[in-house]
Formats: sequence, structure tokens, C-alpha cells
Amino acid sequence: MSIDELYVLFRQHRIVTTDSRKIEPGSIFFALKGEKFDGNDYALAALAAGAAYAVVDRTDLAERHNGCLPVPNVLQALQELACHHRRQLGIPLIAVTGTNGKTTTKELIAAVLKKKYNLLYTQGNLNNHIGVPLTLLQMQEEHQLALVEMGASKPGDIKELAEIAEPNFGLITNIGKAHLAGFGSLEGVRKTKGELYDYLKVHEGVVFVNTDDRILTGMCDGMSVIGYGTDPGCSVCGKLRTEHSDVFCSFFWKSRIEPEAKEHFVNTRLIGAYNLPNALAAVMVGFFFDVPSEDIDRALEEYIPNNSRSQLIQTSSNSLIVDAYNANPTSMEVALRNFHAIKDNRLKVLILGDMLELGDESSDAHAQILSVIRELGPWQRVVLVGQEFLRLQTGKDGFLYFPSIEELKEYLTRNPITDSLILLKGSHGIHLQEIPDLC
Repeated sequence: MSIDELYVLFRQHRIVTTDSRKIEPGSIFFALKGEKFDGNDYALAALAAGAAYAVVDRTDLAERHNGCLPVPNVLQALQELACHHRRQLGIPLIAVTGTNGKTTTKELIAAVLKKKYNLLYTQGNLNNHIGVPLTLLQMQEEHQLALVEMGASKPGDIKELAEIAEPNFGLITNIGKAHLAGFGSLEGVRKTKGELYDYLKVHEGVVFVNTDDRILTGMCDGMSVIGYGTDPGCSVCGKLRTEHSDVFCSFFWKSRIEPEAKEHFVNTRLIGAYNLPNALAAVMVGFFFDVPSEDIDRALEEYIPNNSRSQLIQTSSNSLIVDAYNANPTSMEVALRNFHAIKDNRLKVLILGDMLELGDESSDAHAQILSVIRELGPWQRVVLVGQEFLRLQTGKDGFLYFPSIEELKEYLTRNPITDSLILLKGSHGIHLQEIPDLC
């Protein structure tokens, strides 16, 4: 079956699913393969559950049921269908990627743009080779703008996603050490994230760039650049109200494009001064797309994170800064320094988990974080979770080391923490998001 033929059916059945357990009546099931499963094995069950069609790449299934639509490769068909659909509607599309802060930045930009536009944007963390096509296939005629988050774990990932989504605008939050097992080095990260700039340069797109970041400014020569940052010469410039002193990120901003160059003040609900570039990115994108300044301010102040990213949780005993969705050496050190600088009379406790997917650099990266902890201390309590930290235990630093989250839970049950400000930071695979209920 050709993509044109498949698209005709998609126009009649606009709900697409890749999970045979979540079939909606009249939907199209794409039988994707994984390391431990083959979606083709569930195609007939999906049809029995109410799917109108199942896209498969096993010819025997098409012979057994006329609801099975044969294609050479199901994943490729999903991606090509998404790209074709995106071309038919042709609305402006903004792509966001980066090592740290891309999901938060995407959410902030979405909050701002929704004040004026009917916006399609990435839900949750659907930012890979499957999630991006599924997002694009949700595009409707009434949408006016699209905002797509793009993640990567190896070279070529962003190139692939850009060719599927065909963005007109792009934003890279930063370049840092993450997924080094896949990228190989920081230079590998830079080249992969830079694939977004490469695409936009060829297709004469526009990039929003944090001009405080020398790596990013050095990557966009010859491009149409809209700058934001702390430099007064930027299109949008901002400054913290009181640098690193408050729990929440509060800042001033103004645009030299705005006729009267009015200074605005925004008090966000985001933890940490390190969120200033993320917020300024949202200001810049909103301003570029003519969202009224007052609506930009209101959107940023109304946004409350609830996804274990820069989130403040109050319990009966403690205040927790929960940043446990992801972690890498760059974000971990920034979080530690920000936490240390917060002015608070309560005891400060660190609960940190391993930083995963760092490859050969993992041991050195965790040792460096231990050095930062010691440099910034003393702390009331330092709790470290995971095998990488555990391997570095010396027994001389007074820190508490646990091999996994289960042992930590048992410890906290027996030794509750009270009257403290706690930083929870670690990779999602360590499961620190399970800890707030015990604090």
C-alpha cells in the first residue's frame, strides 16, 4: 500500500495507535516492532477490539484479514504518513531540542503561544522517532501553530526527526554531557543537536538562540537568528531579580523591539535561576509570534510544573525540590549550586541518584559530582542512590550510599527526615520520583 492510499484512509480514521491494548473504535493500529515484541502479532487482536485497520509488514496477515494493510516497513510508513500529513496542512512548526531543559522550555513556550493560538504541541515526552510522528498525526485543520520537542540518544536522531517534521523554526536550549554512551563525546552531542540548525540552514528557517551561550552562537553562522539572553543588545533581554537567592525563578525582561521598551516582571513557579534561559526563550518565541506582552507574563506565572522537573512539593514535614526526571553532569552541577545558594533557614538535605547512560565517562562524572558536593558542603545529610555512586564509596565522607531505591525507602521509613529543604535529583531510571511520599 502506498502512502497516498494510506493517507486517504487516515483522513477517514484520524485516531492512530501503536498499543493494541488501547484501541479506540475506528482507529488505525500501526504494528511496530520492539526489542522484545512484534506488533504484527497483535494486529488481528487490534482489529477484533475495534480498530478499522492495522498497518502491518507481514504479508500473511494481509491474506488472513482484509483489515490488515501491508507495507514494507511499519515504522517507516508511520513516519512517512506523518510527514505527508504535516505537508498537507503546512502550518508553521517550531522544533525544540537540547541537552537540558527542552521539555520545560517546550511547556513554557506552549503556555505562552496558547494565549493566542490554537496550538498543537508535544504531549509529555513523546519526542523520539515514534513520538514525533504520533504528534504530527494529531494535527488538525484548525491548528494554527505546531511545537514539537525532539530528543536524541545517538548521532542522526535529530536529522531524522527534522526531516519528518520539517520545522520552519528551531531552538536548541543548550549542549551538555548526556547520553554519552550513544553520542561518544560532548562533540558528538554538539553535532547531533546541531542537526536541527543544519536542517534549518538548508531550508532557510529561523533559529531562536540564547546569545549567552557561546557554543550555540558559534553554531549558527549564516543563519537567520533571533537572539535572547542577558545582553541588552538581544531582541529580548532579561535579568534575575535576585540572583540565586529565591527558591523560584523571578526575573525582569524587556524587548528592544517593543516601541516603549517597557520592563516586565515575572515571578514563575519554576525552581532555580537556571530556568531563566528557558523562560526567556518562551518570552522570545511569544513576542516573535505577536502574543501580547501581558499574556506572555501571565502564561509564565500561571505555569506550574507537575512532571518532576523543577517542581516544588510541600509535605507535612519538608519542602522538596523535585528534579528527578533526568540527570546528567551538567544539570546535576547546576542544580547543586543553585540549591546551595538558596537562602533558607531550614536544614538542607541532598538525595541524589545515579546519572545514567554516560558510557566510559560515568565513573569520572560521578566522582566530579562528589567533588562538587564536598566543595559546597557541609550539608545536613547527603544521600546517594545507585551503583555508580556506590562504587565510589570510601567510608570517609559521611555520606549515605544505597544500591537502589528500595534500600533508600527502607532507610527513610526507619529514619524520617523532618523540617528540611530537600533536593531530589537523578536519572528517571533510579525512580527518585517515588521518594516524596516518604518525606
